Amino acid sequence: MRNHHHPMWPFSHPTHLQVSRRKQTAREDALRAVRWSPFSLDSCEAEVYLRATASEIVDRICKREWTASQVLEAYIARATLAQDLTNCITEVMFCEARAQAKALDAEFASTGRLRGPLHGVPVSFKDVFNVQGYDTTMGFSSRAHQPSFEDAKVVALVREAGGIPIAKTNVAQLVFFFECVNPVWGRSLNPYTRSYTCGGTSGGEAALLAMDGVPFGWGTDIGGSLRIPASFCGIYSLKPGYGRISMTGCPGTFDGLEAIRTVAGPMGRSVQDLELGARIVFGKQGTEYDPAPLPYRDPDMPNRLRFGFYVSDNYVKPSPASQRAVLEAVDALRRAGHECIEISVPQAHRAMEIFIGLTAADGYKTLTTDLGSDPVEPGVSSLLLGPWLYGWVRNSVAWVMSKFLKDEKLPGTVRAASCKSVHEFHKLVQERDSYTRMFYREVWDKHGFDGIIAPVLALPALPHGSCQYLSGLACATLLYNVVDSPVGVLPVTRVRATDAATTEWTDPRVGPGHGSPVLEGLLYGKPDERGIGRGGFYDAEKMAGIPVGVQVVGRKWEEEKVIEMMKVVDRALGPRDFGPLAWTEQRK
Repeated sequence: MRNHHHPMWPFSHPTHLQVSRRKQTAREDALRAVRWSPFSLDSCEAEVYLRATASEIVDRICKREWTASQVLEAYIARATLAQDLTNCITEVMFCEARAQAKALDAEFASTGRLRGPLHGVPVSFKDVFNVQGYDTTMGFSSRAHQPSFEDAKVVALVREAGGIPIAKTNVAQLVFFFECVNPVWGRSLNPYTRSYTCGGTSGGEAALLAMDGVPFGWGTDIGGSLRIPASFCGIYSLKPGYGRISMTGCPGTFDGLEAIRTVAGPMGRSVQDLELGARIVFGKQGTEYDPAPLPYRDPDMPNRLRFGFYVSDNYVKPSPASQRAVLEAVDALRRAGHECIEISVPQAHRAMEIFIGLTAADGYKTLTTDLGSDPVEPGVSSLLLGPWLYGWVRNSVAWVMSKFLKDEKLPGTVRAASCKSVHEFHKLVQERDSYTRMFYREVWDKHGFDGIIAPVLALPALPHGSCQYLSGLACATLLYNVVDSPVGVLPVTRVRATDAATTEWTDPRVGPGHGSPVLEGLLYGKPDERGIGRGGFYDAEKMAGIPVGVQVVGRKWEEEKVIEMMKVVDRALGPRDFGPLAWTEQRK
């Protein structure tokens, strides 16, 4: 069993490097024991189990064709490979997982009854969920060597259903930007190309799932953290609205912020597995009695659905690959007999300003509480800069963008990143509510849509280190945190080398859908002849093969309908190279 005692440091305040070294050494020791394990399977034998979804694993165990221990060994072997290639795992729980699998097998042999709907399914958790006996560092050295005393509510529900926790996964520093890197665990990589990020903040979880290291997992989302990595890595995820899943035992970096709420959600390799996870946790309240009273409800679905869609929110014009993903989904839905109507997003820039204004209101003091002496990643430092600037500096930067760079979108975001009084904060919450009412009136009530198909992000994935310039791209996802809509993400296609940016993207005077010329210049522009300036972050040739997903958006409290609409889109798109063993097939 794991030693739960705090280590004795040679002095009272270890540096982040010492903490990182100790944590990573402990992880490697646990992985090394597995590599020399007599239980290890060869790759061909393991693939039989890796090809199964979570639901199929339970079915095969129920038919006595497999045991929980056999399944577990296959996923342990693949999780170890995923860690070697992407650095996605933080805490390793393989020894305890083997004991749990053995107990499940004995119980089933004795009673003939499954523990629950996840019986024998290996499961991983983003490193924000407390798991008894393990740290929840969230990438902070100050939180290391403080093992949790009990499971988070979601973890407990997974165990009760027969699921087997095997690992915790890496996150972005501060759990608030979309590159998966922090000073304790380092950088996690995209499974399809090591020079690009797996996304954030649930990036380690997405990378592990994409490589079949687990069949099922859990993440969280405050501005896109479930959806961005799911798209980057070619998996499925569901961001519910606040109040459907208990957050008991999920420490966050924005504790006390109720204006924009963090939510937990399932991640997997099929829509059916998302549904399985939602049925287990919806309506189950934790010990802190957080609101989660609504159980899973099977919706009545019309035979012909009415979708709205857009290829640009007019804040940042999405790349050709990102737009093509939306259009391919729409074409597939139309062929299947569903109605799809193009719409305009009402004032997306305003949603961005509200989100930044609310989260930055205290100067990010809450967000950085546990930062201590940890070095700050460049992507985080650019985010924190706004409220730390003098007001006149911030306003001057916004004025230059507006006056000389002719940017009508980004200056408002820059101005919004300021410290606020309580009165100003309350006014901004009122603006959030006003914007939400307007959005529902203009989008849902006006058109009677069942759902919306939308891009996930302007880029299919980000090169490492680019978030410091491109954090504004998150407007595409955080819009639905502001209005608290349930959203699913599913993979549609992959970037093709032919998805190059033409004049329609490089010239703001050509083609519809343009937004911030500053951000679009960074995406589609080029450095000048002297090599000065940043640009060209979108490179279809370098990105070829990276997955691209879409958002499937629903009305508030209609998470179950979002899941059913995801099934409709998935069926309409037909067979494609996503799901179990997709990564393996792509490597052949």
